[in-house]
Amino acid sequence: MFQGGARRSDWQTVRNLLPYVWHYKWRVMLALTCLVAAKVANLGVPVLMKKLVDSMNIAPGDPAALLAVPVGLIVGYGLLRLSSTLFTELREILFSKVTQSAVREIALQVFRHLHALSLRFHLDRQTGGMSRDIERGTRGIQSLISYSLYSILPTLVEMSLVIGFFVVRYDIWFAAITICALAGYIVFTIVVTEWRTHFRRKMNELDSRANQKAIDSLLNFETVKYFGNEEYEARRYDENLRTYRTAAIRSQNSLSFLNFGQQAIIAMGLILILWRATVGVAAGKLTLGDLVLVNTLMIQLYIPLNFLGFVYREIKRSLTDMETMFE
Repeated sequence: MFQGGARRSDWQTVRNLLPYVWHYKWRVMLALTCLVAAKVANLGVPVLMKKLVDSMNIAPGDPAALLAVPVGLIVGYGLLRLSSTLFTELREILFSKVTQSAVREIALQVFRHLHALSLRFHLDRQTGGMSRDIERGTRGIQSLISYSLYSILPTLVEMSLVIGFFVVRYDIWFAAITICALAGYIVFTIVVTEWRTHFRRKMNELDSRANQKAIDSLLNFETVKYFGNEEYEARRYDENLRTYRTAAIRSQNSLSFLNFGQQAIIAMGLILILWRATVGVAAGKLTLGDLVLVNTLMIQLYIPLNFLGFVYREIKRSLTDMETMFE
């Protein structure tokens, strides 16, 4: 399985990893069940809040006001929030053994495979670099599973639940607005993040170059001093710092563009869906509780998306780190 050759694609790397994860299929299935249960409970929290708001729609002087306090809804609200956390922690407990066992089995298999190779292979290849490849690869496995199970998959499940809830409880327009906003957000984030990678790579390259020039100059201190080249070395170092500054500013500007674009898409989605809900309230088809519910669900849905760019970059990095180990 760990053979040389052309570098594998991301999907091939994932396929190589799956057998080690699926070896603990019952734990995986239970962990996924806990994931769905946590998201269902998370969806139920704003639904109970809507019912709580609607149940308090009574006149302030009404003698029945004290009797109308929905104790059951309040207790249920707290229990749902607690159960969401409970299922999330159970998922992590169940899956931690899967992750660590997969890392252990793959690292052991690579180690045994390396000992089975010929002496020529070890003489022709840098053992130190190879050990770094294995270290990065095992770390990449943990990162890939962590970000996939704890970030990407929960977000996809929550998206599906919210969109399905909008279709069943309200109308297709609520679901359509949500889908368009989410699709726009995800596409924009991926495209701009890929575009930003060029600036970040250039910045890292210039940073390394500036550091290299400084160290080379200091290591050759006597030669520089002998020929009186202090000013020349300072100008050369400053030129590298200037180009690094330009690249760093471009990287920061592109990050600001990414953040603003993401928030603009979120704001547009919220405006459209709240307008739709407000029209429903004015027409008597929806209640104030529905308005609160729709707003809460959308904000709850957008919170994990704020980390989408970071998660996407980390997953790409993890897959890259794993490629060499699976060769």
